[in-house]
Amino acid sequence: MDIRNAVVLVTGANRGLGRALVEAFQKAGAKKVYAAARDPASVNVPGAVPIAMDVASPDSISVAARQCCDVNVLVNNAGIAKSGQLFSEDGEAKLREEMEVNLFGPWRVARAFAPTLQVNGGGTVVNVLSVLSWLSMPGSATYCVSKSAAWSLTNGLRNDLAPQGTKVTAVHVGLMDTDMTAGVDAPKASPRDVAEQIVRAVAEDAPEVLADETSRQVKASLASNRAAYLGPASAA
Repeated sequence: MDIRNAVVLVTGANRGLGRALVEAFQKAGAKKVYAAARDPASVNVPGAVPIAMDVASPDSISVAARQCCDVNVLVNNAGIAKSGQLFSEDGEAKLREEMEVNLFGPWRVARAFAPTLQVNGGGTVVNVLSVLSWLSMPGSATYCVSKSAAWSLTNGLRNDLAPQGTKVTAVHVGLMDTDMTAGVDAPKASPRDVAEQIVRAVAEDAPEVLADETSRQVKASLASNRAAYLGPASAA
């Protein structure tokens, strides 16, 4: 992918990683960057093209797909975290809300834009996932379920979009310094650094981005006898 010929659409582009992605693609010389958000007035990146899109609304996605018919790079970044627990009274409601945005959102967006990508030469779909696609953390189990499902969706999209020449890139990252992790006291990746890694991955047709050391360690553990998702070993 020649980034200078890229017309990019980023969902959830009004803050955090989404905003950083818009700026990173612009810095790399992208021809055009659509910045999608539920409220396009909240997008304030100079030079970006604000677009209204609610990834939980099929009608909203359809309108955006008709408006942005020149897209060849689609970045599914929009997501939510409700900190749901599996046995809490509101656990099911929180999981349903997270699945609606974190799983069905990128599915709907990819499906709506697939014909556009095909017409424009194949292009690339990027799904922003999480290290929590591979393990579950106490207090955020429902979010982890939604991201694990989104990882499986990403692998399915890679298979189904390959015949039309569309590449699919999965992005795994741990904590980032965004509003979502504002209350967490722990080392965090820079959204700007993660965004720059994603732009490089698109340019290189890379199928996966392990954006921080946490993601690299957890991915490496999956083939071991003590994969990270099993939790710490019990004391003898």
